[in-house]
Amino acid sequence: MPIDSLIPDTIAPPFARYAHGVATENLVLTSGQLPLAKDGSIPVGAEAQAHLCFANIEAILAEGGTSKDHVLRINAFVTDRADMQGYMAARDAWLADAKVLPASTLMIVSGFTRPEFLVEIEVMALRP
Repeated sequence: MPIDSLIPDTIAPPFARYAHGVATENLVLTSGQLPLAKDGSIPVGAEAQAHLCFANIEAILAEGGTSKDHVLRINAFVTDRADMQGYMAARDAWLADAKVLPASTLMIVSGFTRPEFLVEIEVMALRP
């Protein structure tokens, strides 16, 4: 079974030697997406950061031949309980027109590679 690396050129490149996602015949898995825009900017606030993470995830899913309508699971990470509401508002907006709601996990972590990152999100989706 072939595995394809997914590195859309519409989003910021990965930080190191890894792919933003991988696709198999049946699945697309994304790496954790941090809120980094293609121009290198980072939005302020957890909600804005989560919106950008989900936009990047959309690009990865599209490159893998799937969409949010086929997402099985969301794993999300925030650095503070105060960031939960902003993340959840962005998640709920992203899923507002989804045909099926995925499983979802939210964890509070001590931090990410840069202190200005407040949110990281990864998904697993079916590849129709």
